[in-house]
Amino acid sequence: MVVENIDVTHTLEKAKRILDEEKDLSPAVKSIFEVLILLITLMANRLGRNSKNSSLPPSQDPNRARKNKVAGEIQKRKQGGQENHEGCTLEKSKTPDTIEEIVIDLRTIPAGRTYTVAGYESRQVVDVNINVHITEYRAEILEDETGKRYVARFPDGVNKAIQYGSGVKAESVYLSMFQLVPLARVQEHFADQMGLPISKGSVSNFNQETSERLDAFGTWAKQKLLASPLIHADETGINVGGKRKWLHNLSNEKVTLYHPDEKRGTEAMNRMGVLPLYTGRLCHDHMKSYYKYPNITHVLCNAHHIRELKRVIEEDGHQWAKTLLQFLVDLNQAVDAADGVLSDEKVCVATKQYREILEQGEAECPKPAPKESGKRGRVKKTFSRNLLERLRDFESDTLLFMKEAVVPFTNNQGERDLRMTKVQQKISGCFRSMEGAQVFSRVRSFLSTCKKNGVSPTEALRDLFQGKFPDFMTL
Repeated sequence: MVVENIDVTHTLEKAKRILDEEKDLSPAVKSIFEVLILLITLMANRLGRNSKNSSLPPSQDPNRARKNKVAGEIQKRKQGGQENHEGCTLEKSKTPDTIEEIVIDLRTIPAGRTYTVAGYESRQVVDVNINVHITEYRAEILEDETGKRYVARFPDGVNKAIQYGSGVKAESVYLSMFQLVPLARVQEHFADQMGLPISKGSVSNFNQETSERLDAFGTWAKQKLLASPLIHADETGINVGGKRKWLHNLSNEKVTLYHPDEKRGTEAMNRMGVLPLYTGRLCHDHMKSYYKYPNITHVLCNAHHIRELKRVIEEDGHQWAKTLLQFLVDLNQAVDAADGVLSDEKVCVATKQYREILEQGEAECPKPAPKESGKRGRVKKTFSRNLLERLRDFESDTLLFMKEAVVPFTNNQGERDLRMTKVQQKISGCFRSMEGAQVFSRVRSFLSTCKKNGVSPTEALRDLFQGKFPDFMTL
C-alpha cells in the first residue's frame, strides 16, 4: 500500500525484519514495538479504504471525483445533450387555457393599402399558477310546521366547519415523505407559496393519517413479495431518538417494503413477516442472519465480492484476488450476452475456472496454523483468508446468476431502495421516536412501490385521501 508516496507495506516489512534481527531488545520492549507495528498496519489499511474496496459510501471517499462511465470505462463526452439522446422538448398544447389576441398596430405598416386577415402566428408560454382553492358546501335546511329541522347530508370526509382538503394533504405528504423536506420547510412552503398557515404539527398529522390508511397496502406488499421468484434484502442503521436502530428492506422491481426495528438479525426479520414464509430466491450480502431460513435459495451479491477483492489486491497484493475479480466481471458480461443463462457446458467450464482460481488462493493465502495447546478461542484469520473461504464454501450462491435468468449479478436493487432513506437521515438527522420511523417506513414503502409501477406519488396520495388505492393493487 502506498500513502502519500510512501510504500507503507515495504516499510513495515523492513521494520519487522529489523525487529526480528535485533537480539538485545527485552521481550517487553519487543512486544510494544510489535503492537505499534500492528496498529500502524491497521491505520494504514483504513486510509486506503473507499467505496470501491469496502462498504464505505461514496460520500466518504477522499477527494472524490465524479466520473461518467459507460460499459465500465471512463468516457470523455462534451457537455450538454448527447447524440441520439431522448429529448423532452416542450410541445404546443391544442387546448390552451387562455388565448390573447394581438392585433397589428397599423402605424407600423405602410399606409394607403388594403389589408385582409390571412391568419395568425401563435406562440405559447407555459407557466404555473399556485393558488388556494376553497370549496364551501352549503347544506340545505328544511323546517316543518312543528319547527323540526332537516339538514342535507355533507359529502363523506367533510366533518368540520373548516378543514384542509385532500390536495393540501397530498402535497404536504409528498414533500415530507417523498422529497424528504423537513417539517419546518414544508410549513414555509405553504406559507410562502400559498399563504396557508399550516403548522408542523399538521404536517406530521397528515403523515400519520397516510400511514393509517395504508394497512391494506402492507398486507398486499407482503403477499406480492411472498409470490415473487426473487426478492432483494438489505438493512441499514438509522438514528431513532439518538440511538442506533435498524431499517430492513425487502424489495423487487415492483414492490418495496421497509421495516424499522430495534434489532438487526433474525428477530427483526421474523417481525417483518415475510422471510419465515418465503421459499424463493433471496439476494443479499451474506449476513449470517439470512442463512437462518433453510427454505430459501440464497443468492450472494457479487458487487460486494468485487469490492472486497479490490481491498485484498490493494492491501495484500494477492494475485488470486485480481484474477478472480476479472473472472467475475467477464463472466457477468458473458451471461448478459447469453440473455441471462449460460449453457450447461459453459457453466461447467466457468465453475472449473472458478475453483482453479480459489486453489491458487489456497497457495497464496494459506490456512493459519492451528492454535497452540492451552490457548482459548478460535484461530484469528486474515480478511483475505475469510473472503477466500466464503467464496469457496458458498460457491453455488455466488455463481447462481449464470444458471438462472431471474438471478441478478448484484444486490443493487436492494441497495438502491435503501439509498434515499440514508438521504433522509442526512437531511433530518434522526427520527424522534420509533413511531415516527414506522410512519416514514410505511408511507415511503407505498410511494416507492407506486413509482415502480408508473403511478405518480402525488396522484397516488390524492386518491388515497379519497379512499382509493392505485389500480395495480387490484390487478
